Amino acid sequence: MLHKGIGLVAHDQKKLELVEWIKPHYEFFKQFPLYATGTTGKVILESYPDLNLTRLKSGPLGGDQQLGSLICTGELGLLIFFTDPLTPMPHDVDVKALIRLSTLYNIPMACNQGTADLLMTGLTHVYSQKG
Repeated sequence: MLHKGIGLVAHDQKKLELVEWIKPHYEFFKQFPLYATGTTGKVILESYPDLNLTRLKSGPLGGDQQLGSLICTGELGLLIFFTDPLTPMPHDVDVKALIRLSTLYNIPMACNQGTADLLMTGLTHVYSQKG
């Protein structure tokens, strides 16, 4: 994971939460290539324009599949996907496929801030030991 990209995705009601969550981890994220689905990437880059972030298509237009492809090719090593469990998604099957690929390829994935915080605690510990 240490040399791979990081996927960042958030459903509409969670985008601002993801942007705020990135703030204390900004220096960490500057070290990696980042990939985000269309609107999520737009919102992130509005707050953090100097991140090395590649915007993919919007989730419903194929962005979830693009992230899945990055997982399958070994280019993505971590997925942060703030999901909204209370809003029905028309592309729910795509979201499930992305979660399935993360599980299949053993990619650490967080679907909420609590899990993302735990992943970042572990990753920052690993990086401080490498330093």
